[in-house]
Amino acid sequence: MSANLNILKSFVNEYKDSYSIKEVVYEEGLVGDIKKIQTKLLNEKFFPSNQLVSILNKQIRRARYPMEVAITGQFSSGKSTFLNALLSRNILPTGITPVTSKVNFINYGEEYKLKITYYSGAQEYAPIEAIADFTDQRQNEMKDIKYLTLYAPMDILKDISFVDTPGLNSQSQSDTETTRKVLRDVGGIIWLTLIDNAGKLSEAEVLEEYMQHFKNKSLCVLNQKDKLTPEQVNTTTNYVSDKFGKYFAKVVPISARMALESRAHQKDILIHDEYTKVVNEFKKELLEKDVDDLNFFENNFKEYKNKIHAIQDSDATTNTNLLKESNIQEVIDFINTTIRPQAAEAKEFAIKKDLKSICDILIKEYETITKIYDVLVDVLKDCEAKVLEHFENIYKRYSKELFNIYNSLEAIMEKIAHETYKNIKKKTSNRFEESKTFLGGKIEKFEYETFWIDSDSIYKSLFYDDQTVDKMFKRSIKLLKNIELDTDESFRDVYKLIKNEVNKWQEPYELIRKHREIASDLEFSNTRHFAAKVYENVLNAYQAAILENISALRKKFAYFNGALSYSYIQTTQATIAHFEQQIFESEELYKKEPSRFSVSHPREDEIVAKLKANFGFEKIEDFLTSKRNYLFKIVKYSKEQYLEINEDRIKFVESKKEQYLEKIKDLEKIKEEI
Repeated sequence: MSANLNILKSFVNEYKDSYSIKEVVYEEGLVGDIKKIQTKLLNEKFFPSNQLVSILNKQIRRARYPMEVAITGQFSSGKSTFLNALLSRNILPTGITPVTSKVNFINYGEEYKLKITYYSGAQEYAPIEAIADFTDQRQNEMKDIKYLTLYAPMDILKDISFVDTPGLNSQSQSDTETTRKVLRDVGGIIWLTLIDNAGKLSEAEVLEEYMQHFKNKSLCVLNQKDKLTPEQVNTTTNYVSDKFGKYFAKVVPISARMALESRAHQKDILIHDEYTKVVNEFKKELLEKDVDDLNFFENNFKEYKNKIHAIQDSDATTNTNLLKESNIQEVIDFINTTIRPQAAEAKEFAIKKDLKSICDILIKEYETITKIYDVLVDVLKDCEAKVLEHFENIYKRYSKELFNIYNSLEAIMEKIAHETYKNIKKKTSNRFEESKTFLGGKIEKFEYETFWIDSDSIYKSLFYDDQTVDKMFKRSIKLLKNIELDTDESFRDVYKLIKNEVNKWQEPYELIRKHREIASDLEFSNTRHFAAKVYENVLNAYQAAILENISALRKKFAYFNGALSYSYIQTTQATIAHFEQQIFESEELYKKEPSRFSVSHPREDEIVAKLKANFGFEKIEDFLTSKRNYLFKIVKYSKEQYLEINEDRIKFVESKKEQYLEKIKDLEKIKEEI
């Protein structure tokens, strides 16, 4: 029993793990906010593209990427030396001419290394010591390099990425344009200038051109303060603050040389250097020697420990005073208290703005798709009046032609009747009547006039000597067949009308492609597929209905054609026989009671009526001439059927469009949540 319960519990737990909806917990802050939006935008119902996945991942990387601070200024202002001071390492090359010809991104990395990125998209890595080979604009072969990325294992770079730029008065115009773009995009700007050169007209012109829009995120650093007296430093700082206040949030005098010298000898920097050195030595010897234990490194490690103790026991007073005098800490404080909060806010604003733009792009692409369905709906609606008019014209045109056939057939009936009437001839006959007298009964003979139908003359005149009636019948049958074929084609023209309009719609949309890379490939593929399959999706219903109506009309024409093909000679014979019998019967009655009855003489209109009756003319007349004849009924039914189908197909197309409208609503909701 216990074993069974355990199995059941195991099954329940497995089911919960597999099928229960687990709430996703996102990290706090901007990255978590982006991931929430990412999850919604990458919902499978949107059939997200690889490009959308990539750009959303890029936004997450952007959110995690450290704040960027650009170091810029006029050439030979000591930008590289200043950066070396911030990094506590003399790793960026310095020179008399503007050697920094490329943008250098200085990022955090587990080890020192240099990445070179070319305009071609190719990348290569080099030792950090080789950086001068790739930055000196005096070397022509550097023109293929787009930018450099320097990686260093320094804690400051975990939060801040420095961008070392070519000077704004560089010898290269392309360098100046590159710097201009960097200044626009970074979170903070440090303008570096030599303190004994600050405030000159040439510098004012550069600041006016490039820096007038960046005051809130810009710091002016006056380098080489150690060349002036404290009074001169204060005077110059106040002068620059007053003259260039509209370009900078603050002006700070420093000595990059003193800062670099002091920071390079800080205990934590020296200890880190020794640690890096001993680790590298250990790795090198471990790879070069075949060892079973770590005894081989014992002396190296003792030496490392001694150096660490020496650093820790050393007097740092001089170094601390030098660092304080350099005033570099005020720069670091400005970065942390002013640039960082503004940069974080600006980054969040920019990223969320981009996320909204992504939503707008996706919405616009979906709107492009919905317009495709709108156009098709408009096509189907616009066809309606034309189709109904075409059906109405079918009825009007062929009703007249059917009426002409009716007149022709009626003329045939009248011709046969007239010929029959002409050949009703008189003859004398006798009747006998018994009369009573006082002498007894007596039989008397009386002559009377009666009639007979000369059928031989009728047949000879109508069918043998003269072929007029035969020709008239054949002509009517031929006309009927032509009308059948023409109405058949006219019904097909209705479908062609719809098909041609829909095909005009189809042609451009079979090849439609997304306008923006991040839009869904599959959504546009589905739209192209819908356009390619428009016959199955839309046109087939119209064609099936038209063919159904053509089939019904053909059956009626076949019946009518059969009626006309029935032997008109037999009809004439039957009609003559009918009136011969009528004459005979009336004569017999007359013989018996001459005072009450007379011998019948068929009238011409009676003959016409009997011919029509024998010929089934009532049905023919209903088919050909009545206001609600069969053509009218077929056309009426066709119009009603077409309207039903058109409404159904419009609803079908709109249902397809509605799917995308729902997605647009979802995207608008996601955008509102950003």
